[in-house]
Amino acid sequence: MNMQSPSSTVQPPAPPRDLEEMRLPMVMMRDILLKTMFRKSVTLLSDLAEALCLPQHITQELLDISRQNRLIEATGTLNANSGGEMGFQLSDAGKSRALEALAQSEYYGAMPVPLDSYRDQIQRQSIRNIQITREDLTHAMGHLVLPPSLLSNLGPAVSSGRSVLMYGPPGNGKSSISNGIRDALGDRIYVPRAIEYAGQVITVYDPIVHNSAETERDDPGSLRRKRSFDTRYVRCERPAVITGGELTLDMLDLVYNPTARTYQAPLQFKSTGGIFIVDDLGRQAEPPQTLVNRWIVPLEENKDILALQSGEKFEVPFDTLVIFSTNFHPNEIFDQAALRRIFYKIRIDGPDQQDFLKIFAQVARKKRLSLNEDALVHLLNEKYPQIDNVYANYQPIFLIDQMIAICDFEGIPRQMTPELIDRAWENMFVREGEVIR
Repeated sequence: MNMQSPSSTVQPPAPPRDLEEMRLPMVMMRDILLKTMFRKSVTLLSDLAEALCLPQHITQELLDISRQNRLIEATGTLNANSGGEMGFQLSDAGKSRALEALAQSEYYGAMPVPLDSYRDQIQRQSIRNIQITREDLTHAMGHLVLPPSLLSNLGPAVSSGRSVLMYGPPGNGKSSISNGIRDALGDRIYVPRAIEYAGQVITVYDPIVHNSAETERDDPGSLRRKRSFDTRYVRCERPAVITGGELTLDMLDLVYNPTARTYQAPLQFKSTGGIFIVDDLGRQAEPPQTLVNRWIVPLEENKDILALQSGEKFEVPFDTLVIFSTNFHPNEIFDQAALRRIFYKIRIDGPDQQDFLKIFAQVARKKRLSLNEDALVHLLNEKYPQIDNVYANYQPIFLIDQMIAICDFEGIPRQMTPELIDRAWENMFVREGEVIR
């Protein structure tokens, strides 16, 4: 296996050289061409090639085949504004076929990538090919105050591309650490706009999940291929899908739109080559044990099983770093069999007093609030003994934001005093034993 640093370049998918290399049924390609012309009203070769995400010479081949079948007609050379391109339009037979095809599936636009072709690309850009160094992780976590021992545990977990369980008391940065891991990956991969399996189209690229890095297109004045990669794919940063208490088991299945008769890839498939973060595990409607049981095959065999509306099941690659994050102790929510299938278990504790003060100073500097020695002494000597000196990473920003809000409301300069510490502290906890009448 060729290991890659986060800054290394992933081998891109090469543009197809001819229709045979597309590895798609000819009828499917022809119908997508007709549906795209019908829905988008495109008439020029260059515009159609861009809509289909194909090189112009392959688009021209599809047009020629459709013309031979009398589904498309040439309209003649257009004016200079079109670059002298030949115009095309659907014939009456072509319009009828487009409507029939749309009745079967509303999908049009970018030509899908066969699932087997995508498997090859996944291997080239696998999350397990990345070698994260301590320097990479430290740089990505630079905005966090973390003990060196935590990075020592996180590093091998991330580099392995295997599952990780982070647990510990709430408010200590488990979500921030997960995001930092995503940032440490750094490089870019290629995500298909859609894939094809058994004649069905499944959309994968999602602008909400995938951060597009760049686009490419042909030279509109030439039939020669100008693209450096297959633009049926989108070059993106490695994805990070974050779910929380809203996660349900059906969100991990193919999403079928009965009106459009199209499929959308589930969340974990959209995260291929990146990270899938299950935050707040234990807060979902599904029991944690049930959720983890759903991941047993993917975690152990690096493959997932999806099902079409027909009931047909098929395998897809599972190439994702899964991070579970919970405030519960693992023994409370999992049995030992489930815990064995999670490769790394990392406890995230709150900071000690020294790190707490570092975080407090860091937040105050960012918020432009001057530190006050009397206020800090009061906080450490009078307030924290009330909660047995248990510090949490969220507390500095909570207290400082509270003091700023109080000052703004009272119309006084933003400042830090023992009195303001007392008022902020009152909002951080609910008193035990309060009677509500």
